[in-house]
Parts: sequence; structure tokens; C-alpha cells
Amino acid sequence: MTDMLTALQKLWPRGDQHVPGLIEGIAAAAPTVFPKYFPTSTELVTAIFMAQCSEECAAGLEMSENMNYTAQRLLQVFPSHFTPSLAARAAHNPQMIAEIAYGGRMGNKPPPSTDGWIYRGQGLTNCTGHDGFAALQAWLDKEGIALDLMSNPQLICAPEHALLCGVGDFILCGCLPYAEKNEVVNVSAMLNVGHIVPASRINGLADREHWTALWKRELGI
Repeated sequence: MTDMLTALQKLWPRGDQHVPGLIEGIAAAAPTVFPKYFPTSTELVTAIFMAQCSEECAAGLEMSENMNYTAQRLLQVFPSHFTPSLAARAAHNPQMIAEIAYGGRMGNKPPPSTDGWIYRGQGLTNCTGHDGFAALQAWLDKEGIALDLMSNPQLICAPEHALLCGVGDFILCGCLPYAEKNEVVNVSAMLNVGHIVPASRINGLADREHWTALWKRELGI
């Protein structure tokens, strides 16, 4: 298999731009993390996992969800959470947008709680919501990893923790069995939607499939 650092430098050329040391941290953890948690079809599952991460975090450029939306875009992305007047007030206010869009669901308390902002999508797999972070925290605890995500969710983006957290979330989302069978559409559905759905309902499926082809080629599959 191609060296992970070489693959990342090629496929994520600006991966360190917002999180310095990110690709080096992923590459350093890869020889330990991937064989341990992807014991079956390791290279195949690694390629599919990295492809999903490439889409979810924009090849390392969006390790924290960008909530800086225009009013028009808010009505398209979160139509059930914003009226035209509310969208106009919230436009280009990322924290306010996150608190409205994510507050009161996914385990987040509703506004005026800041849970929606604190637990916005972060990390390689875009883990989102209090419940998502709590599940990952429980998994890390079970694995004996001393990492307090609930108090400091941004640790999920730290170079030394990003890969393990991403793999944990991938497993918790139910992606692994489908990745082992090379079922990219179903992996995408589980990570993006949370359950199996028609391909038409999966955000960015074409990009996920393109990234999968790139990573398979880079890793010699």
C-alpha cells in the first residue's frame, strides 16, 4: 500500500491549511489505527473511509463546519428551520445559524443554549450534535483513550486525535460492514443520512464515488 503521507500530500494538497500538522498526524496514526479497527479488507476499507472523509471535511479544509450562509442559502439548506425574515437576520452569523439549525435536536438543547454551535459538525467525518459527540466519547472511553470531547469538542480536529476519532465515528455510524463489502452507496448513506436510503437522497454521492476511485488508485487497490 502506498505510504499514507504520500497519498495525503497528493490528494489533500492543502490539508494542513487550517489545521497545521493534520496530514502528518493522520499519517503517523494510520499504521496503528487502520489494522486495529479495519481488520478485514484493511486496504479496501481504508480507501473507502478516506474517500468519505475527503468529502465530509473537504480534504482537510473544513474540519469545523462552515456555518456562514447567506439568507438565500439558509432557506435551501435548512428550509424547516428558517423563515425568510429569520434567514435575513441570521445571515452570515455562523453561531446564530448553528444554534437555530441544530438547537433542540441531535441531543442539543434548544436556544438560548449554545449546543448547536458547540456541537456543530467537526472532524474528519463531520460528527454532529451532542448525541453524536457523546456516542464517540463513550467509544473512546471504552477504548481507554483519555480524551474529553464533551468539554472540548474541537479536540476531534487535533492532528494527534483526528484519525482515531474519525474511525470511531465511522464505526458508530454503521459504515464498516458495508465498507468491507465495497458498498460505497450504503457507506455513504449510513454516514450522511444515518440509515440506508435511495442514492438520490445522499448528499454529494457523486463526489464520494469519485474520491473512492482516487483513493483506491492511490492505495494500489
